[in-house]
Amino acid sequence: MQNQFENALQQLDKAAKAINLEEEVLMQLRTPDRILQVKIPVVMDDGSIKNFEGYRVQHNNWAGPYKGGLRYFPSVDLNEVKALALWMTIKCSVAGIPMGGGKGGITVDPKKLSPGELERMTKSFARTLAPNIGAQVDVPAPDVYTNGQIMTWILDEYTKVKGNEELALITGKPMERGGSAGRDRATAMGGFYVLKALLEKVGINTSETKIAIQGFGNAGGVMAELAFADGIKVVAISDSSGGVYNEAGLNIPELMKHKQSTGAVAGFPGANSVSNAELLELPVTVLIPAALENQITSENADRIKAQYILELANGPVTPEADDILAKNGIKSVPDVLANSGGVTVSYFEWEQNIKNEKWTEEAVFVKLKETIVPAFEDVWNKQEQMQIDLRTAAFARALEKLRSLWYNSVRKKFNN
Repeated sequence: MQNQFENALQQLDKAAKAINLEEEVLMQLRTPDRILQVKIPVVMDDGSIKNFEGYRVQHNNWAGPYKGGLRYFPSVDLNEVKALALWMTIKCSVAGIPMGGGKGGITVDPKKLSPGELERMTKSFARTLAPNIGAQVDVPAPDVYTNGQIMTWILDEYTKVKGNEELALITGKPMERGGSAGRDRATAMGGFYVLKALLEKVGINTSETKIAIQGFGNAGGVMAELAFADGIKVVAISDSSGGVYNEAGLNIPELMKHKQSTGAVAGFPGANSVSNAELLELPVTVLIPAALENQITSENADRIKAQYILELANGPVTPEADDILAKNGIKSVPDVLANSGGVTVSYFEWEQNIKNEKWTEEAVFVKLKETIVPAFEDVWNKQEQMQIDLRTAAFARALEKLRSLWYNSVRKKFNN
């Protein structure tokens, strides 16, 4: 598999060159501020002690506290976490929210742990992280295979270590523990607002739009529901076991029921079977990768037939594929913009906790739209002005804001 951190650095360097970013600024952004690589001892159900490997990368905090998820996954390694932390810095900057970039995780298959082992591992991790996180320092959140329950365990353990509860320490919490309305749908909702803005920008009617979504989890599934309800034809959907395709459009509510009853989208009546790889190459208006990284590479980029790509997943398109897609006239709305709804609403949760407020879901989504659509317009205008691809434009806008922070406040501290 390609080194994700190298991919992220290539994207960073390309945008830095486009705007003639000063070397001293680029040098700061190519390296994380802090890397925590920790041993997590856990008492297993059989009484034995097992060590797990944990990470927290704090990439950049010029705009505000480090912000980013914690993932529990077998492939988690330092390069992946460093890449995701860098992308979070860019994502927060593109969205215009006052937070920086961080990411973390544990190398583990959580499905192989009992509920008790999962809780003990999480609390052990929280104790290790406690000195280096906090509402004004570093604010974690859920990510792959982590959820509100796991965030609650971290909050509880942090409270035990510190002696006082700090709700704004962590986001993605259950509503009753200070979570935000709309957080569970935020990534897809943000992506949907960007999709609608894109279609309007290029003059394509909703009724003429066909989309294919790789991934039927939280992001992909909710995006499918929103698109279907809006009259967009969702012609293909896949999950980890494969996909289904119907050129006339899939009935998403019925497909949801089928998935719930059978555990997979495969075998949905009235649809043809399609593999995850084949789904990417279907002739659609917009292709939405909403699953894993490195799905569109130099191997298959030339076979992509979509007019546009909207990246709900993190890092689904490699730098080599970016060049091929651009050559073929396919615009790719990058992850740092398209999936920034999640971190934006996480920031809203943090703000509600700090101010001791509770916003309605309607208010949250109004604020999300007011944040993400102007961010899309900003990036779109940048790519037209500079004649560059959308990813480079998004990075360029982020870097311009970060450059300003560096020269106006951060660098001055070194002169004292």
